[in-house]
Amino acid sequence: MRGFADLFDAITSNVAQVLHGKHDTIELAVMCLLAEGHLLIEDVPGVGKTSLAKALAASIDCTWKRIQFTPDLLPTDLVGVSIYQRSTETFVFEPGPLFANIVLADEINRASPKTQSALLEAMEERQITADGRSRLLDAPFMVIATQNPVDQGGTYRLPESQLDRFLLRISIGYPARDAEMQMLDLHGGASVPQSLQPVISIEELRGMIAAVRRVHVATALKSYLVDLAATSRRHPGVELGLSPRATLQLAAAARAHAAARGRNYATPDDVKAIGHATLSHRIVVRAEHGSQLSPEDAISEIFDAVTVPVPR
Repeated sequence: MRGFADLFDAITSNVAQVLHGKHDTIELAVMCLLAEGHLLIEDVPGVGKTSLAKALAASIDCTWKRIQFTPDLLPTDLVGVSIYQRSTETFVFEPGPLFANIVLADEINRASPKTQSALLEAMEERQITADGRSRLLDAPFMVIATQNPVDQGGTYRLPESQLDRFLLRISIGYPARDAEMQMLDLHGGASVPQSLQPVISIEELRGMIAAVRRVHVATALKSYLVDLAATSRRHPGVELGLSPRATLQLAAAARAHAAARGRNYATPDDVKAIGHATLSHRIVVRAEHGSQLSPEDAISEIFDAVTVPVPR
């Protein structure tokens, strides 16, 4: 029976066959999955956002669906719809693509805000409501969304309530020269290799998630997380600080980072390592500070302002 470290390496190595030279980015994506969170991949077109999402989903022996978000996409295209059956004279619910373990929401910010809002209940409560009835989604459930920068044509800004439901927001960036040469040698003009096969089962994934849940977070570290959130709400350059959900998700991300490093306890270093990817999309800087202060800079200042707990 394979251990946590072996399974983690199996997933990251499998995804690395597609996304060359981006080991840290791949690890963050896998940590997000193990922390039972949702992942937002934001970057310019052509750097491998969809390839990363598809490779991660293909590495797990589970159900996954891809949804191409477009301006004419409707909420029922995600959730499902009841269809009248003449033979039985009843309505039968046909589940939409949200009924999968991993859902790839490609170019999520090209759909209207009404359609984007259809994801809110599924992402937070792991259920959908249709025709007055709530239906639970199978666990694990993860949304991996990609989006282009909002200043590009035909895109809609994601509302703060939806951004707050993503555990991590990551960027891929352009590959290094050696990685891009390797990509040309191996793939040419192709995208994700069709031969990519699952490397862990759904039961092994559930075991890894359970192991992450058992990672210990000491009281002093919990106090550190709360102090970070409180400091963000008092920061003069921040209009909208971190929510209580952000505190919970930062703890979950720190647990996943600790487990990936072979520990059953989280430390302040885990929090700092995962902090920017977990928090920078959850705050809004004041307009008068917008040209000087970025969300990433604000998060750095918040970390600098809070005293790090030390072991006794």
